[in-house]
Amino acid sequence: MLTFAINRTNAQTAQRPATPQAASNQKAQPQNPFTLVYEGAITENVEGKVNIHPVRYELNGIDIAANVYTPAGFDASKKYPAVVVAHPNGGVKEQTSGLYAQRLAEAGYITIAADAAYQGSSGGEPRHTDKPAHRTEDIRGMADFITQYEGVDANRLGVLGICGGGGYTLEAAKSDKRFKAVATLSMFNSGQVRRNGFQNSGLATVQERLKKAAEARAQEAAGGKIMYAGVASISDEEIAKTTTDLYREGYQYYYRTHAHPASTFLYTMSSLLDLMTWDATANLDLINQPLLMLAGSKADTKYMTDEAFSKATHAKSKEFFLINGATHIQTYWKPEYVSQAVNKLVSFYQVNLKNFNNEQ
Repeated sequence: MLTFAINRTNAQTAQRPATPQAASNQKAQPQNPFTLVYEGAITENVEGKVNIHPVRYELNGIDIAANVYTPAGFDASKKYPAVVVAHPNGGVKEQTSGLYAQRLAEAGYITIAADAAYQGSSGGEPRHTDKPAHRTEDIRGMADFITQYEGVDANRLGVLGICGGGGYTLEAAKSDKRFKAVATLSMFNSGQVRRNGFQNSGLATVQERLKKAAEARAQEAAGGKIMYAGVASISDEEIAKTTTDLYREGYQYYYRTHAHPASTFLYTMSSLLDLMTWDATANLDLINQPLLMLAGSKADTKYMTDEAFSKATHAKSKEFFLINGATHIQTYWKPEYVSQAVNKLVSFYQVNLKNFNNEQ
């Protein structure tokens, strides 16, 4: 249940620190009042232009940190379509989800990008818990909040999920019909990858990893140390030797070029108990809204979008849009690929979120 304990400020509140293991590899706090790390980010709210509004609200007893973007010339007496933007695994709202939220606001939408519960600047313990039910509820919570925001037409609500946020967006849209138009970018099926390994490279160790997850939960229940999976820090040499584009470019993005103190590649080992038994592609025939799935033509994760797209058999309409030449991570930041994606998203939402004229 969402509780409105809203605090709107002109600058972002202090970021929660990453775990001690990750903190040593993080860059200093970004030097702008909103701590945004993407190119072309808003550094001040200027009247008549797109503005950013840091907000906080309570979702199921957990404090959620989010950024709301309003279009240029925003008039609260008018009604605007809105888009919820869900961030990638390990990401925070100051990275690519914020970039897409800002770009969609430039096109006339009110948008929201929030940090997942237990992650980023949101509350919740243990830190970096990453469970599908929580991530799906985060998306519903953003919908709860933004549909009650001044100037929003609740009947014209879209959703965009990026990477892991894309898989959880599909999950949310299966049942939450407030979302009238559903889009994913570089969709990542977190359950499938945590279970089978990336590109099915971990099939031989499924039972071993489930055993470790159960042991980690038992240790937590006994008051012991929280065990983490993932990568806490990485050297330039290790990055260069990483063979898959997703992880090599991902390490570069999250730990070098677009690093943020609240972002981390870690997640609790016990989360695997939920992740490894979940799959974003289950029951995809429940999606009956218009569906747009975007992926880079060179993305080594494209197979996940291929599979999901084929299983969304009851979508009112569906389109698979290839961003020519892009890898997975390049769709997060590279200007020519971001522009292709944003242009397609805008045309999709304009068609499927009707009456796009900011009428009274």
